[in-house]
Amino acid sequence: MGYAGAANTLEQRFKYSLKYEEARRAQDNPVGAALVKAVQNAAPSNLHSVQQIDSLRGRDQALVVALVIGSETVVSEQFGDLHKLLVLIRGQAMFFDFKSMNVVRSYPLSFAYVDLLNHAPSPEDVQERVKLVYEGANGKPGILDRFVSSVTAAKVPANVPRLLQVTSVTVKPEALEHIPAYIKSAPGAVDAWLADIVSEAVSSRAGIPVVPFAKGYAIGNVMSMRVSDGKVWELKLPTPDYEIAVELNGFRKVKVSEVPGGATSYVYAAYSQIRIEEPLSRKVYLDTAIKHGEPRVIPASQRYVDDFPHFYDALNGLFTRISLSMGGKGDDKWLKLAAGAKDVEQQILLTRELIEQCR
Repeated sequence: MGYAGAANTLEQRFKYSLKYEEARRAQDNPVGAALVKAVQNAAPSNLHSVQQIDSLRGRDQALVVALVIGSETVVSEQFGDLHKLLVLIRGQAMFFDFKSMNVVRSYPLSFAYVDLLNHAPSPEDVQERVKLVYEGANGKPGILDRFVSSVTAAKVPANVPRLLQVTSVTVKPEALEHIPAYIKSAPGAVDAWLADIVSEAVSSRAGIPVVPFAKGYAIGNVMSMRVSDGKVWELKLPTPDYEIAVELNGFRKVKVSEVPGGATSYVYAAYSQIRIEEPLSRKVYLDTAIKHGEPRVIPASQRYVDDFPHFYDALNGLFTRISLSMGGKGDDKWLKLAAGAKDVEQQILLTRELIEQCR
């Protein structure tokens, strides 16, 4: 397990994750050892796992896989007498060549946990939720199990595959005003947030690895990673063969119906533009505006409504659905209604060919 970014910033950026690791070590159940055991028990069909990294030294061919945590978001907001606590952790199942330190495959993953409390969350409350994010909650696998699943399903092909990366992100002011302050807390944070959403959707729904979004933590395409034993490794990110440019153009909340004294129905919609092209030839595979709405029913008894989670669901649903279409598992009817390009079906067929080159 490791953390992306400069080593001197980790205490500030990963406060609770580091404490979680420390607690596991105190219980004589360190995260790294647990991940090794879990991967070996899962018996990946395409890989043979070796427990001790030192045994790889001197080999011409050897891969290391690490759970690389890229961001930790902990936010508490008060609505009347209630306190909403959000814990969101994003990372990568990252494979890299141990000799050259070149990243060869990367599978984005994340887990979010939201809780409502009748009191302001204490540090202990937060730490308890961080543990749930890592270990799973409500029947859903947490970060650790998602990492193991990614490793179990991963393939490292004999030939050199084509690589895909989100390289350009634009968030219009009309969209930015609906994004909460905790996402906009640092320069470049909004871009990284949106790039992570797109990267994870493409990776998980189209079934391909995605080069991590480099802006903000990689200089000269070299990413610094500190692992659990304190070592700092400099990993070289590959140059993508295909680039994704994403624009987030806005959000809308539309009232659909209202029952006097009862509930009100809304549609929360997200509007975006996505473009995929080959940078050298400038061949465009996909270029379309796209929108997606999620219906919500708000009871009249609900005094406080936080719109952003509903906007987030619409945005995440947008990229999930377009990624399913790219992977050949999408809803053609939805695609025709959601996409602005008249030839979007032909574009999707081209994009599916691209996806096959990335497997």
